[in-house]
Amino acid sequence: MKKNEQLDRIDHAILRELQKDARLTVTELASRVGLSKTPCQLRIKKLEEQGYILGYVALINQTKLGASHVAFVQVKLGDTKSKALEAFNTAVREIPEVEQCHMISAGFDYLLKVRTSGMEAYRKVLGEQISALPYVLQTSTFAVMESVKDIENHLLEKE
Repeated sequence: MKKNEQLDRIDHAILRELQKDARLTVTELASRVGLSKTPCQLRIKKLEEQGYILGYVALINQTKLGASHVAFVQVKLGDTKSKALEAFNTAVREIPEVEQCHMISAGFDYLLKVRTSGMEAYRKVLGEQISALPYVLQTSTFAVMESVKDIENHLLEKE
């Protein structure tokens, strides 16, 4: 595989299988994608080197850890010049309850996914941390009632 070369069906199969279960042994993965062990290892290494595989993580059941409340927060900034965006980006990364932060092209500037133990804890994070982020003008909260499809649900369904 060259750097600009498109991935073939085997590369795509490797990525799909690893996304389903990154703990597969190379032997099991090779068997699933129709390769022997060594060519499979070489392809995995190339996929990692070329940035297709960014890393391997453990997905944690946050509900079991007491963090079952999820809210999405729209954030509108009072200033969207580069300096303001950089300040917001740097500061939001420091809030552990913010699982995801996306700059959005819409009537607001950012969409945050926030996970806490409950509404009381969320209100504290919103009031003391998110609203205090640089240049925040306004927030709107959408509390999740049920997660119908996400990676955690997908994994729990397999058990």
